[in-house]
Amino acid sequence: MKTFKALSALLSYPTLALKAALPDIRAALEGDGLLDEKRLADLGRLFGWMAETGMYDIEETYVLLFDRSRALSLNLFEHVHGESRDRGQAMVDLKALYERHGLHMAQGELPDYLPLFLEFLSILPLDEARAHLGDAAHIVAALHERLEKRQTPYAAAFAAISDLAGEASPVELVADDAAAPDDLAALDAAWEEAAVTFGPGEALDGCSSDRLKIRLRAHQRNGGTASGDNAHV
Repeated sequence: MKTFKALSALLSYPTLALKAALPDIRAALEGDGLLDEKRLADLGRLFGWMAETGMYDIEETYVLLFDRSRALSLNLFEHVHGESRDRGQAMVDLKALYERHGLHMAQGELPDYLPLFLEFLSILPLDEARAHLGDAAHIVAALHERLEKRQTPYAAAFAAISDLAGEASPVELVADDAAAPDDLAALDAAWEEAAVTFGPGEALDGCSSDRLKIRLRAHQRNGGTASGDNAHV
């Protein structure tokens, strides 16, 4: 569906090409018919801000929001697995799910990056896409709330994704750091971690939408400890 692809573009790192494509992205959202008039109006303010703001300021806003704050990370598993081992296996499972549907990642991409996840959803039938997105609804809802608190136009994109995802179950995620000092060096240090390795693990044949749901809802079970294929949602 074009809506998922359009939202993926809006949340990707801003470039001059993206800015030039804003009219086409907006037309795709309006033409698909998946979002109501209120949500489209909210997104219109995001489009207006991106069109009227200089590239340097857009890039700076994007980096400060999504690259400098773990609480606003666009990597979905960051919010439920943190630096635990479960995150690596969840990455393997999601990457395998993409490949089974014919989506192959570029070198250096992480499968849980939200714009990539939305791009994947855009190639699926609508019901299947919304079911997968619903598995991450609690993460998207938390990000929307945190962005609203920061009064940023990007909140509109997450409101739209939340509408598509449906009702979210309450879970405990990474704490918001909105009140933390703007110490970029400290934030950089907090982001340092070992590289994710897509090494040997559980068989990829076992990857399914049920396992993806288990990974994304990890903190709803047993105090947040993932337990593999035998876990129940």
